[in-house]
Amino acid sequence: MGARLTRAMRNFNLENRAHRQISKEKPRIAPRHPSSEALIEQPLSDHPEVHEAHNKNEKLLSLLKDVYVDSKDIPAKKHVSAETSKQLQEHRLLKSTLNYELFNITKVPKGKLSIPEALTILNNHKLQPKIWTTDKIAEDYSLELKDVKGLLEFFKPFEIKILPPEQNDKERITAS
Repeated sequence: MGARLTRAMRNFNLENRAHRQISKEKPRIAPRHPSSEALIEQPLSDHPEVHEAHNKNEKLLSLLKDVYVDSKDIPAKKHVSAETSKQLQEHRLLKSTLNYELFNITKVPKGKLSIPEALTILNNHKLQPKIWTTDKIAEDYSLELKDVKGLLEFFKPFEIKILPPEQNDKERITAS
């Protein structure tokens, strides 16, 4: 509630305050010390071409007025990066429509898996590893072989490990 109040106070009459601040007289540059004036003027007098940069050159101005530029926007070609080209790849249909209605999945890009497909692959490989080899899975689901090997090696949702109960502190001390 406090933030709304402070925001309202901060934004009250904001435009008028901004115009007032802009229209204020700008601060003047501090006057130079007489001893430093000579040091500033010396390089300017040694190089008169510095002053020429501030003067208008009428010949160049007349040439500039004769220049006419007509431009038309040409639609730029879309630069397709590696990531976007992967997104534009074709999709494959799901292997089985069983239970996929729950996930509302119809198409999967090649080289990718949906969660139900990954679970199906893992289950099939666990039950029948001789039939569902890494090569067969990679071929059936349009995956790379290294990805399938990584999936089968590291993603193990069906494996349950029962850890032994921890000993309490007194039993650890007496055991050591």
